[in-house]
Amino acid sequence: MIEQPSLTRRAALAVIGATAAYSAMPAFAQSDDAMVLDEMSIGSEDAPVTMIEYASFTCPHCKNFHSDVLPLIKENYIDTGKVRMIYRGIYFDRLGLWADMLARCGGPDRYFGISAMIYEKQGEWTVAESAVGVVDNLYAIGRLAGMNQEDMEACMQDNVTAQAMVKSSTENADADGINATPTFVINGQTMSNMAYSKFADEFDRILAE
Repeated sequence: MIEQPSLTRRAALAVIGATAAYSAMPAFAQSDDAMVLDEMSIGSEDAPVTMIEYASFTCPHCKNFHSDVLPLIKENYIDTGKVRMIYRGIYFDRLGLWADMLARCGGPDRYFGISAMIYEKQGEWTVAESAVGVVDNLYAIGRLAGMNQEDMEACMQDNVTAQAMVKSSTENADADGINATPTFVINGQTMSNMAYSKFADEFDRILAE
């Protein structure tokens, strides 16, 4: 008797199949009619400082930024209306793409909360022995975030959105000359990862102008 894959495993396999064309990112053919992707951002649109973060969900330094530095920036600058932050994913591998797809499943209002969970558990979901295991682990994070399996499967298997995400990532990274993560563009100036105090110094310098 041939063993049939479980429902969860079938869902994971479907995700892998839907994104198979993007395994050699960013070099893949883009359709001319790809959808326009919404930016994921937090903070007031009228904030005097705009910080763009280029990051990957599989990048350990990005995890450290989200765990140790971003909460302080959010408390002192984003929540006070001084800084608007835009998150742009860089997809060095399919794992990073899948993670970002899951984060987007919750919509813009929940994106950063789900992202924080994915970064927090980076050392758990990325170490699965197979691609199926990685997707299963991401689904588990989604369930912890309150998402239902049917909705997650629908958005994780959406190859139109996957194509738009990779297209946007490639175009933005090329435009800003991004070749490492995390990299930040603060009011047009490209900067490498820094301690919180350095971010604060840069924000304060701009705000004082």
